[in-house]
Amino acid sequence: MGERLKMRKGLYLLFLFSLSGVVCVSIRYSLPEEKKVGSLVANVLQDLKLGQREVSAHRPQLVSKSNKQYFQLDTHSGNVIVNNKIDREALCGKMDLCVLLSEIVLQNPLKIYNIEIQIEDVNDNSPKFSKKEFELAMPETVPVNTRFSLESAQDPDLGENSVQNYTLSPNEHFRLDVQSDEFGSKYVHLVLEKPLDREKEAQFGLTLTAVDGGVPQRTGTVQININVLDINDNFPEFTQSEYKVKLKENSPEGTLISKVEARDVDFGSNAQITYSFHQVLENIENLFHLHQTTGEITVLGPIDYERETSYYMNIKATDGGGLSGHCKVLVEVEDENDNAPEISVISITSPLAEDSPLDTLVVLFSVTDRDSGDNGRTSCSVEMHLPFLLKTTVNNYYQLVTQRPLDREKDPEYNITITATDRGSPRLTSKRAIGVLISDVNDNPPEFEKSKYEMQLWENNIPGLLMGSVHAADLDVEENAKVTYSLLPSNASGGPVASYLSINSQTGNLYVLRSLDYEQIKDFQVTVRASDGGSPSLRSEAVVRVSVLDENDNAPFFLYPLQNSTSPCNDLVPKSVEAGYLVAKVVAVDGDSGQNSWLSYELLKATDPSLFSLGAQNGEVRTRRALTERDTNKQRLIIQVRDNGHPPQTSTATLNILPVDGFSDPYMNIASVSHEASEEEDGPLTMYLVVCLAAVSFVFLICIILFVVIKMNKKESSFITALPHFPPTLPEIPETGVDSQSGSLSRTYQYDVCLTGGSLSSEFRFLRPLIPVFSVGDPKVSENHRISSGSEEILDQVEGRKPTEQVSEYLGCTLRKFSFQFHTRGFSPNYLPLLAFLV
Repeated sequence: MGERLKMRKGLYLLFLFSLSGVVCVSIRYSLPEEKKVGSLVANVLQDLKLGQREVSAHRPQLVSKSNKQYFQLDTHSGNVIVNNKIDREALCGKMDLCVLLSEIVLQNPLKIYNIEIQIEDVNDNSPKFSKKEFELAMPETVPVNTRFSLESAQDPDLGENSVQNYTLSPNEHFRLDVQSDEFGSKYVHLVLEKPLDREKEAQFGLTLTAVDGGVPQRTGTVQININVLDINDNFPEFTQSEYKVKLKENSPEGTLISKVEARDVDFGSNAQITYSFHQVLENIENLFHLHQTTGEITVLGPIDYERETSYYMNIKATDGGGLSGHCKVLVEVEDENDNAPEISVISITSPLAEDSPLDTLVVLFSVTDRDSGDNGRTSCSVEMHLPFLLKTTVNNYYQLVTQRPLDREKDPEYNITITATDRGSPRLTSKRAIGVLISDVNDNPPEFEKSKYEMQLWENNIPGLLMGSVHAADLDVEENAKVTYSLLPSNASGGPVASYLSINSQTGNLYVLRSLDYEQIKDFQVTVRASDGGSPSLRSEAVVRVSVLDENDNAPFFLYPLQNSTSPCNDLVPKSVEAGYLVAKVVAVDGDSGQNSWLSYELLKATDPSLFSLGAQNGEVRTRRALTERDTNKQRLIIQVRDNGHPPQTSTATLNILPVDGFSDPYMNIASVSHEASEEEDGPLTMYLVVCLAAVSFVFLICIILFVVIKMNKKESSFITALPHFPPTLPEIPETGVDSQSGSLSRTYQYDVCLTGGSLSSEFRFLRPLIPVFSVGDPKVSENHRISSGSEEILDQVEGRKPTEQVSEYLGCTLRKFSFQFHTRGFSPNYLPLLAFLV
């Protein structure tokens, strides 16, 4: 028998049918009860001829149809093993066939295999009597061969493992008679073989032994005590030999089921009948109550149709003389809708990818109802607004699949409520809430807040300055929403944009890498790309336009008069001009823009401020009045140009104006020579000053020598040398004013000194005071007489003299062309005669 129970794979009942795309197969196994936990039942996946790769793909699960999970499936090996100890008697009672139903469920595609495991009986229970002792009362007049019914032993085992025989302890009065009914139950009767004689023996003690047919055999015993009574010759008799009643399940305690009645024609104590259960199962006494005197049968315990559909009981009626009669009562339990449907979830696909195709399995579940008939028929539904569809399969299995595209950004999670309802009256409903998360797929590119950003930046910025930031948002999550920023290659002002800007790849902050100059680059644009971390990565772009703002960082620059290392610009103006004459036009430019380049001109300083005016906007230098003889031969104007920036920047230029009687050749030659000499100036001011002084001294000595020789040739008797005469000091006049008596001279004295060659740009620039004009000549010359520096006077005087005198006068005139101003303060008067004498 052990070999038969080892691993019997019997009877593959394989039937295929197509219902909603599901394949159903039934397999039957057998298993003895009381197997240890972990014992092998069978390798069901091998029997189904499924490979390991198919097992991994289909995700098999074992679903039990009973309330308790007795078996477990090892998905790696395919073995079905015992998960809980199985007691056939507790599970199936006296049922001949005890089968546990399970199902193997494979997914993708859905396949269901019915597993029927028959639990075979093992002789694990001994026969048992309801009591340890039985009391029998027998009249002594009982005839021989009278039969007395005895209580049979109960053995939960089946077949050969149940009670097979009874034995009675040896005695000379009684024997056993064992009979079987159509159901296979054995009934024991005690048969009297020898008449009783109460006077000889009033009591008997017998031992009844019940023996089963299992291996090894098990036995149960009971003590039978027989009391010999006086004569009682009538047995109680029931009005019906069999009672059939119906009882609704869940009937409350005390509910009357039926009433049995027995009658006895004897009188007195022999006619007093008591009722009792006879040869019933233990659970009968726990569920029902029999009143001893009335014979009423009432409900004592819970009646559950799902546990037992009917109950069979024997009732014995015993009179006062010990005689008894028997009847049978059959109670049929009627089902009520007292069990709500049960929803068992087998698998849930969560999280579910938002790009899952249609008809993707989301939830696989089954619905069962332990009731019968319409009470056990169920229907299932889910909410209509969900993007899922409920499909019915075989054996009350349901599939919840996708029927519309999913969008995690719109609905990141679905709470699905499954409702199962039976068809009983009243209908019972069960609900099961299931949460399904939608996993993210990189289906949304980053989106910038703007398609075009406008940013401004002041020029001369600090390198590394934060200019601004861009931001892009991604509706996805986790890595799919992790945005990184980068600059696309492009050029700005002839160079790569990467040399001007950099961007923080995580925050989108834009930094200026170097200082910008508005005059070189006024604006540029760069394309920023935002990429997410998905696979494949999605990206978007935005344009950032950077405008460089001008700062007032450039001072105005003079185009005319040009201020450089060359000699200053000299402009000639006729002395005969009237007021408003355009002398020159000052031109300046500014590298800045806007109001930073708006220029205004101002005359800071002039030799004679009343002589010239300067247009504040156009830079035109015009005469305020007509020139007079008293105006100096050289007018020096210091002009300032100012821009409109904050703070304003300024530049100054010097413009020399030479009033002349006419544009004659000497003045033109002098101006040309001065210009050429100024272009050749390379050395420092001191060197040129020394050279000029040496040249003047040399010419002076030559002139003296010539003068002496000429005078000696003429044998002139006397040579009068007139010492230089200094005119009296003029009253002090304001620098900007004009004295009516002394012309435009200031309180300083002015001397015209002519030097050969050289420039008017820098000689004795440090000597600001003026000294009186002196000359070598006739001592009778008036103190107020002023030698004219005009070209016409010089030419006339030169032409009217002798050659030696012409040379001397020309040299003196040449020397007088360089104006030196010596301030009387700080210059010792002791040197004035010497200087005058030298000149």
